Amino acid sequence: MENNSNYKAGDSLDAYFSRANDFNEDVVVRKQYTQKALDIVLSQDNDSLHRVNLFKIANRYYNINDLDNYNKTVHLVLNRAESANDTLHLIKSYTYLGDYYESQSIFDSSFQFYNKADKMQEKLGNIINRSTILISKANLQYKAGDFFGSEQTVFKVLRLVKDEKKANNIFHDAYNLLGVNYGEMEEYDNALFFHNKALALSDDPAIPEVFQAKASTYNNLGFLFLNAKKNKIAKAYFIKGLEQPNLLLHKPYVYAMLLDNLAYSKLQLNENDGVLKLFLEALSLRENLQLTNEIFINKIHLSEYFTSINDSINALKYSQEALQLAKDNKVPHNILIALKQLAVVDPNNASNYTKNYIRVNDQIQKTERSMGEKFARIEYETDQIKNENTNLEVQNRNLVYVFSGLIILGMFFYIIKTQKNKNRVLLYKQQQQQANEEIYNLMISQQNTIEINRVKEKKRVAQELHDGVLGRMFGVRMNLDGLNRFNDDFAISQRISYLSELKNIEQDIREISHDLSREKSELINNFVAIVDNLFEEQRKTYSSSKLISSIDSKIKWELIKNSIKINLYRIIQESLQNINKYAKASSIKIVIKKIDHNLVLVISDNGIGFNTLTKKKGIGLENMQSRTNECNGEFKLMAKIGEGTAITVKVPIEQKQIPA
Repeated sequence: MENNSNYKAGDSLDAYFSRANDFNEDVVVRKQYTQKALDIVLSQDNDSLHRVNLFKIANRYYNINDLDNYNKTVHLVLNRAESANDTLHLIKSYTYLGDYYESQSIFDSSFQFYNKADKMQEKLGNIINRSTILISKANLQYKAGDFFGSEQTVFKVLRLVKDEKKANNIFHDAYNLLGVNYGEMEEYDNALFFHNKALALSDDPAIPEVFQAKASTYNNLGFLFLNAKKNKIAKAYFIKGLEQPNLLLHKPYVYAMLLDNLAYSKLQLNENDGVLKLFLEALSLRENLQLTNEIFINKIHLSEYFTSINDSINALKYSQEALQLAKDNKVPHNILIALKQLAVVDPNNASNYTKNYIRVNDQIQKTERSMGEKFARIEYETDQIKNENTNLEVQNRNLVYVFSGLIILGMFFYIIKTQKNKNRVLLYKQQQQQANEEIYNLMISQQNTIEINRVKEKKRVAQELHDGVLGRMFGVRMNLDGLNRFNDDFAISQRISYLSELKNIEQDIREISHDLSREKSELINNFVAIVDNLFEEQRKTYSSSKLISSIDSKIKWELIKNSIKINLYRIIQESLQNINKYAKASSIKIVIKKIDHNLVLVISDNGIGFNTLTKKKGIGLENMQSRTNECNGEFKLMAKIGEGTAITVKVPIEQKQIPA
């Protein structure tokens, strides 16, 4: 960024700053005044006032959404703060850069800058300023899908400010962030508790009116009830939020959010009068503000609205625009939402959208798993650098002490005595360091144990939901889509049957949530009947694929461990799901037999097959491999393009101990 020096002696810097921040001016004009102000500021000496003015320039670039020049200006003030050893402006620069990279969805870089600002602020001991940085850090973790990490950071803030009397604005932000975190984790009681705590603080005079704390909290409460399908309550909160004075002036993006959410709650209540007007008003405001993510949500809601009134053309138009917007801005979660909506409004291409949905969802799960680990690694590495710098400072200080002693005393005997004392100090520090390392290793070991157990539990729940519930819901949805064109008695009967199946799926989900460690008793106690029922459902749902099954009658299932039966059932279920989605097979054969002291399961089809050397294993195959390993068995996959696929699972029969 160069100094153009194209300004007149009579030009006023304050006037340029004022005109550049006049929201009634055109954006192009405001940018011109910002550039004129920058030309003047760049001619100043690098003192404290100069750096303050550079931050004003950065703020004005941010307000006109010129993030490129905003980033350049912040880096400029960062370099000048470093050369002047200006800690306060260094912290502010790191915070601004954290905001910039968050806006670009570069979460690891954003987290790194927030973390640097936090560590420097921690040294200064300013609790309020540090808490503000930590709130930004927690909000970033929430956006990145690290809800557990965000929750921990917010509680760190609450511990810091618990004795502060003038921190109600921080308490308000912390409670709101806890509320939205628990809402995402579907812990609605906790979410409601913290949103109400935030609401109780929103009238505090210490929180400026321009923050519109009450309107934001009403929106969060409404959104919580909207997710909980309590649409009447949600609607009431959105109306309360819109009633807050000066909302459009102070927080136009909150106003637009409330408009959109109000329209959506009315849509869910089938109150379509005025809904389109609300949606379009919110969209227009968001487009003027260039709120990309909010524009995406608006277009998805408009697609749902036009779907509800059977306007398939506009429904498809807005959902396609939403998908393109999500792709342009590289927001994977939004891509999932758009693909899901397109599958509804464009049933002819639903299978393609579903395949893309599964692929993107797998990528998101991997990214979110690694993001929390990446944040933890950044914090760890920052602490390591901090410790190294501290050790270097200690070493330098010791050297100063030694040389000072040499100059002042000038006595050889004293030097020897000083060296002995130093050695004793170093020995003590080494012993102290060893003790600290032992404590640290114990803490790390405990943390790893907790993390490993949590990851295992999440993986197991993911397997249950993916293997069991999603496959059945996919089949029911496909058949309901197929019946939409018919209204005869047979179609009505089939719909009732599939609605009954949806109730069964709902019950399965409820059982998983109540007791994740328990499998269905039917599967444990009557394995053959349950497997036969699965085969019968397969034959009814996918009549184009002939299913041939054979189960060895000599197998004594009551003597086989429940864990083996459960895993075999899930492997069969997952295999059928993969065949139905991808194989295009006309014939499927499933055989369960006993060979020596082993159970052997063979599942084969005559579908299109695939190249096992080039195709990456999906979550389904990984789950089958994992379940086989749990049974101490062997998993074998054979596939060839054009010649179908065969899976063989061989597990040792581990019989139950039958009392005499």
